[in-house]
Amino acid sequence: MYRPFVFIALLMFVISCGGSANNVQNKDKGTTQAPSAGDRTVEHSSAVVEPAVIVPIFDADSAYHFIEKQLSFGPRVPGTDGHKACAEYLISKLKSYGADVVAQNADLKAYNGDILPSCNIIAQFQPDKQDRVLLFAHWDTRPWADSDPDESNHYKPIPGANDGGSGVGVLLEIARQLSAVPTTVGVDIIFFDAEDYGLHEQDVAKYYNNTTSWALGSQYWAMRLHKSGYDARFGILLDIVGAPGSRFLYEGYSMKYADRIVDKVWKRAASLGYSDFFVGEVGGMITDDHYYVNTMRGIPSINIINCDPDSPNGFGAYHHTMGDNMDWIDRAPLKAVGQTVLTVIYNEK
Repeated sequence: MYRPFVFIALLMFVISCGGSANNVQNKDKGTTQAPSAGDRTVEHSSAVVEPAVIVPIFDADSAYHFIEKQLSFGPRVPGTDGHKACAEYLISKLKSYGADVVAQNADLKAYNGDILPSCNIIAQFQPDKQDRVLLFAHWDTRPWADSDPDESNHYKPIPGANDGGSGVGVLLEIARQLSAVPTTVGVDIIFFDAEDYGLHEQDVAKYYNNTTSWALGSQYWAMRLHKSGYDARFGILLDIVGAPGSRFLYEGYSMKYADRIVDKVWKRAASLGYSDFFVGEVGGMITDDHYYVNTMRGIPSINIINCDPDSPNGFGAYHHTMGDNMDWIDRAPLKAVGQTVLTVIYNEK
């Protein structure tokens, strides 16, 4: 993720959402709090069974373990040994769950000229089914802790527990469930690479006109699909979903391109008793992997991402720092996100 460096008020978004002006941000995830979009709180339900639909129980301990495992390889910066080892692990784990896995390798050029040996990892469950749902997260880590309070850390790679690891951990647990209980529709899980190699804070002035330095892996995939003619009903991005006290707001680009999917997911969360996490308020617009899936492929996609409007960067004190470690991972939001997404996809007919 990256720190915000440009803020633009979008009148069209304000009109469509019925709220006050929201900030447009790059995936640095700085976001502002907007007026509440309504109280959707419902009584907590202990059951995860709907009429004629049995939804697997999401295991937050398993997701937590998957995050720990990623961190055991060290920072997952493209071109490093940790990155290579983690890729092998992710591919092997997805294959063990019966997925048809595609490793989409490419040398991607970063904004500063660095060449990034990258790998988008695509797991296809029931690949012969035409009707599909897309779930995705980024698995690489930020190469620079450029928001760390200690300036000596500004060119050190972050551990990436929450920013990168959490979304992948949740999706690995979902993959484990998909291997045991098939869905009616086909499901694709993509771990996008080279998402977090965007502008270093010190380079903002020099490369200010570069607006596409983030999410390089999803841009590459959008131009070179893993399967000719690929399409999906909708997509769900998981990013920064593990912090204690997480609050998932209506992200701006999600509302612009996929408000129907936002409504679907937040209603499911409310029905499961997770309204404390899935908050009915409009947040900022965040340039993230879902932006390119929406704009370059036309697949209506949303971003489930934690926002902290009270923090200086909008995401939390750990963000883009050396402190993004397992201390910032809590099983409660992992459970809320994982169970909600499982319930959504198992109810697709």
